[in-house]
Amino acid sequence: MAAYDYAGDLVFTMMRKTIYLFLGLAVFTSCSAHKKTVSNKAARQNNTAVRRQNSGSNDDYVPLTTVQYIDKYKAIAIQEMNLYGVPASITLAQGLYESGNGNGELARVANNHFGIKCTPDWTGRVYYKDDDNKNDRFRVYDKAEDSFRDHSLFLKRRNYTPLFSLDITDYKGWCRGLKKAGYATNPNYPSILIGIIEKYNLEQYDTTGHSAVETKKGDSIVVSTHPDSAAPVKDTTLQNTNTYVKSYTVKQGDTLYNISKRFGLSVDDLKSLNNLDGTNLKIGQVLVVVK
Repeated sequence: MAAYDYAGDLVFTMMRKTIYLFLGLAVFTSCSAHKKTVSNKAARQNNTAVRRQNSGSNDDYVPLTTVQYIDKYKAIAIQEMNLYGVPASITLAQGLYESGNGNGELARVANNHFGIKCTPDWTGRVYYKDDDNKNDRFRVYDKAEDSFRDHSLFLKRRNYTPLFSLDITDYKGWCRGLKKAGYATNPNYPSILIGIIEKYNLEQYDTTGHSAVETKKGDSIVVSTHPDSAAPVKDTTLQNTNTYVKSYTVKQGDTLYNISKRFGLSVDDLKSLNNLDGTNLKIGQVLVVVK
């Protein structure tokens, strides 16, 4: 009887282990089926097609120096700061580091300057490159400007929300906050970005048009393509038949917000005085700036 019980227990134990094994295999197979994988051949074919569509990957490509990269993209970084509140110094430093001054494979071929990978909601084109995993999926953009815009939108995700409570000029806080929020795994990421910013004086672009950044309600529209070279402010006075009307001529880098603050008005007052429906301004446009 004892021998029989032992044999029965042994059979039962083996059956139970077999069942667990099959269950484990079923779960593994199910997970693997849902994991997006691509063969090396398919990845190469995809990347070749992307290269054909992007002239930046041609053999006659001329590499950019750090200073050339800054000169080329600083206006875009300032525009993104005005629209979305990401310090221009942060955008430029991340672009320089992530793209290798714009000369890296992702920047040249995929117009991806910030190393942003595909997320489940990404519906655009893909470029495959080994990174944390084999054939990681990176986003492809039609032009570099689209990469800068997507970078701004990417930082509007929930885990980056605390960054926007920092002062726009607190680039050190932003650098540390990016690492804390999970943008990069490199423990030296904050010090690397800070070093780039301070070496090339990128923080100067955080104060260019700073008053325009303070509004995040759609009132800030940058006029100039190079707002960092704004001309000195000059006021003028126009004579009306009954009174004198103080006016202001729009210069490079001006926005409705910074003009209104300069003359003690609200944006709505400035729009009303000048019968403006939107926020677009033109260089040389004359605005009435007194009630």
